[in-house]
Amino acid sequence: MDALEQAVQVTFRFPVYFTTGVFTSANPVLHTLIAGASERLPSDTIAVVDDGVVRAHADVVAAFEGYCRDHSTAIRLAGPVLVLPGGEQVKNGLRYVDEVHRAIHDAALCRQSYVIAVGGGALLDAAGYAAATAHRGVRMIRIPTTVLAQDDSAVGVKNGVNAFGTKNYFGTFAPPFAVINDFSFLPTLADRDWRSGVSEAIKAALIKDAGFFADLEAWAPTIVARDARVMEQVVRRSAALHLAHIARGGDPFELGSSRPLDFGHWAAHKLELLTDHRLRHGETVGIGLALDCTYSWLSGWLPEADWRRILDLIQGIGLSVYAPELGEHLDQPDHPRSVLHGLEEFREHLGGRLTLLMLRSIGRPFEVHEVDRKVMIRSIDVLRRLEEARSVGSTAGLIDGLPRPQS
Repeated sequence: MDALEQAVQVTFRFPVYFTTGVFTSANPVLHTLIAGASERLPSDTIAVVDDGVVRAHADVVAAFEGYCRDHSTAIRLAGPVLVLPGGEQVKNGLRYVDEVHRAIHDAALCRQSYVIAVGGGALLDAAGYAAATAHRGVRMIRIPTTVLAQDDSAVGVKNGVNAFGTKNYFGTFAPPFAVINDFSFLPTLADRDWRSGVSEAIKAALIKDAGFFADLEAWAPTIVARDARVMEQVVRRSAALHLAHIARGGDPFELGSSRPLDFGHWAAHKLELLTDHRLRHGETVGIGLALDCTYSWLSGWLPEADWRRILDLIQGIGLSVYAPELGEHLDQPDHPRSVLHGLEEFREHLGGRLTLLMLRSIGRPFEVHEVDRKVMIRSIDVLRRLEEARSVGSTAGLIDGLPRPQS
C-alpha cells in the first residue's frame, strides 16, 4: 500500500470584547475591528437581528444603520437589516438559514465581507451556520444579547441547527471573526432569561474553578435581585473559562469523544426536545447539571456536602431541578420520549464511545463511559422529590428520607 500523509496546521484567533452601547457612534469597537482587518474599505456588511431584541430595543436597527453611516469609511451596509425570530424556532430546520443565505447572495458578499448577528444563542447559531456555509465561510461577528450567549455559546467555535428531531444535527466548527459582548442589552431580559443563563457559568465553575463556584454562591442573592455589575462579573469569568478550555483543552474541534463543556448537556438537549422547547436551554442545563451531580453523589463519588451546595445554588438562583418529562418512559430506555434515550443520541452526536463527565468534588471532574440506569432513575426520583418539596415550601427532613449513595 502506498500513501501520502499530510499535516495541516491552522491557527485561529478571535477577540472577545466587553463593552456597552456598541452601536453608539462614539463607540470605536466595531469600526476599529473592521477597519483594522480588511484589505479593502469600506467592507460590505449585512446584519441579522433577533426580533426579541427589536421588541426590547426598538431603536436597535436604526442605531446600527446610523453607526454604518457614521463610519462609512470602514463599513458599508450592503443590504437591508434582516430581522428573524429569536429562540429555538429560528434554528428548527433550514428555513431561516436559507433567508440568511439569500441575503448574503443578494448583497454579493465575499469571504472578506461580514455578517453581523445580534441576538440570543439560537439566532447566532442559525446565522453563524449560514455564514460558515456561504462561500465556505463569510466573516462572522457575533453580538450576543443574552446572559447565556455572552457567558457561553457565543464565545465558542460551533454553529448548528436542529433537524430530524435532534439538537444541532446540522452544524459547523467555524470560529467567529470576533465577539462583542454588549452589557447594555442584558437589563431588558425577562427574569427567566436573566437567571437561566447563569447555569452555564455554574457548569464552568463545577468543572474548572471551585473558587468561582464559591463566588457564585455568594452572589446568588444579588443575581436574583438583578445586580448588573455582578452579572457582568459572572459573564466575564464564565466566558474566560470557556475560552481557556477551547484554546488549551487540546480538542477545540471535538475530534475525540470527550466534551467537558457539555457537562450536564446530554439530558439538557433531550429535555429541550421533550418539552417542545417550553424550557429554555439554560433551564434544561440546570436540570441536567442537577441530574449528573445527583448521579455522582448516589454513585459514591461526590461528597454529600458538595452535592447539597450544588443543588442549593441551582435552586437558589431560581432554576428548577426537575421537569415532568424527565420521568417519562424510564422503564423503556429505548423509547424516543425517554430521557435515557438521550444517552445514545449524545453518544452518536459525539462519535466514538459514550463519554460523560461526573464529579468527585466541586472543580474535580472525571470521565465515565457507562451509565448505571438504575442509579440514574434513582437520581431522577431524588430530583422529583426535591422539586415537589420546594413547591410546597418545605424540605425539612427530606434528605434523610432520600436514597443513599452506593457503598
